[in-house]
Amino acid sequence: MSWFRRSAKPQAQPQAQPQAQPQADAAPQMAPASTDSVSQVPAPTAPIRPNQMQEPVAAPAITFTQSPAFSSTMMDYPLTLQHIYNRARRLFPTIEIVTSLGDGYERSTYGEVMARVERLAAALEALGVKRGDRVATLAWNSTRHYELYFAVPCMGAVLHTLNLRLAANQLGYIIQDAADSIIFVDADLFPLLQGVKDSLGSVKHIVVMNGPMPSNTEGLPPVLDYEQLLASAPASYEWPQLDEREPAAMCYTSGTTGNPKGVVYSHRSSYLHAFSVTQADTIGLSNHDVAFPLVPMFHVNAWGLPHAAAMVGCKLVFPGRFMDPAHTAQTIADERVTMAGGVPTLWIGLLQVLAQRPDLDLSTVTRVVVGGSAAPASLIAAMDSHGLPLLHAWGMTETSPIGTVARLKSTVANLSAEERLAYRATQGIPVTGVDLRIMNLDTGVEAPWDGVTYGEIQVRGPWVTGSYYHGDDQEQGASKFMDGWFRTGDVATIDPEGYIQIVDRTKDVIKSGGEWISSVQMEGIIMGHPQVLEAAVIGMPHPKWQERPIAVVVPKPEYKDTLTKEDIIGHLEPQVAKWWLPDEVIFIEALPKTSVGKFDKKVMRAQLADQVHLGE
Repeated sequence: MSWFRRSAKPQAQPQAQPQAQPQADAAPQMAPASTDSVSQVPAPTAPIRPNQMQEPVAAPAITFTQSPAFSSTMMDYPLTLQHIYNRARRLFPTIEIVTSLGDGYERSTYGEVMARVERLAAALEALGVKRGDRVATLAWNSTRHYELYFAVPCMGAVLHTLNLRLAANQLGYIIQDAADSIIFVDADLFPLLQGVKDSLGSVKHIVVMNGPMPSNTEGLPPVLDYEQLLASAPASYEWPQLDEREPAAMCYTSGTTGNPKGVVYSHRSSYLHAFSVTQADTIGLSNHDVAFPLVPMFHVNAWGLPHAAAMVGCKLVFPGRFMDPAHTAQTIADERVTMAGGVPTLWIGLLQVLAQRPDLDLSTVTRVVVGGSAAPASLIAAMDSHGLPLLHAWGMTETSPIGTVARLKSTVANLSAEERLAYRATQGIPVTGVDLRIMNLDTGVEAPWDGVTYGEIQVRGPWVTGSYYHGDDQEQGASKFMDGWFRTGDVATIDPEGYIQIVDRTKDVIKSGGEWISSVQMEGIIMGHPQVLEAAVIGMPHPKWQERPIAVVVPKPEYKDTLTKEDIIGHLEPQVAKWWLPDEVIFIEALPKTSVGKFDKKVMRAQLADQVHLGE
């Protein structure tokens, strides 16, 4: 019997002698305050306003000294996910957590889910899971997946979310590299594990959830049923005391330039990142929200939304495997969603649905967070026309991921509508807690904030990785770290207000005749053409100019036979320099995408290598 209540869709630090709690929960205990001296960081100097900067100002070096005789009296309180778990269970026990079934919804509450989290932790211990062991998930966004988000790290193990869209060889590589001990898998994804069974040497158990047990388990480790596993476990569990710097979770990069690289998040980094998601000038998640994370839970911990949601106790809605535009629109309307988050392609599809479904009421939505790849201004404007404000954010697996958010500062909020749209189409300004600079690609010095000079984005902060798992810090022969900064590989400008405009990836930026061409900017303009669904711009070899741009365009279905190269060039001509105009425009039915929904330009270049020969 499922523990969920199923409903049909609705109509169109240690304390001295703590007092007894009213409910005898086995709440996670926090680590006692450290008696060690605490290293001190020098106080920052007074900030300099970006629009006053004539030259880049070097960021102060971070140095550590011994504690002085005069010390702070504040507790050294551990920032662990146990605190978020305990908070959600005690303060928000009746707030709903919902998962879409396609034809209805499964409903639970934080109180019910967190009680199951405790039982799940006991079950994991009975299976032999120890501190630091990696427990993997191969699953859609669901309430059961959410239970693992807390049970695994709060017992001291490490949650490893597997990307279900990876090729079998990469999925197998990641399982082996992380040495996963248990894999929790959704029933409909079980065949993916059967396809990598030769890579499961470290795996002792497979646990199937959200569906029936598979009939064929030959050649696999012992396979268990999730609900039976929980039913066999005791209801209480003695939570361990954890240090905030212990690992809590790990994700792997999408491996666009080689094998995926592992990034390990600590309790401290996850806790602080969740705080950032709740800030008014970032995502602003609050108890009054209904959050709908369409970004996969295997992709950088769903942008930290699951942790932040429990921190503030907002209603959570999970799409399950039903992430197509029609189900997305219906779920937003049914559950009165206020905040949704996902990659641009999701919202392009949603607009097509809304054109056919004017009856859908999405008026509760106050912001749609978009990331993963750049959202063109045309998409932001189109979403605005439906009353769906789009909030642009930027980050990476290595940054947990929130690094910047395109909120309008008070200094630009009263500009013209056109100017405000241009700012909203940037990647925004760095969020509190993240230091960011751009380094000149040619000179290797910090670039000025003039909105013109290109440079590679480099970041540092409490939720930015300082290395990769197994120390694999090289990419294409160069270190990904520089003087304590992480090199993102994104090329951008920063204007005097501090707004970042990404123009390309270092591996995708087009250099023609010694000058840079921004593929991202051109893609945004092309996708503003009313007959274009999607577009990518890539550089192809040219005998004279080194590289020249090629536009790869997906027309909207009704224009697939009429849209021409001349239409695209004519749309670009008034908006870019003549030498930016693409040499060729290729029309295709669909753009290849990576496992996290980004345009896969590596695949495009390989596919077009024999088809396009420029300068001949």
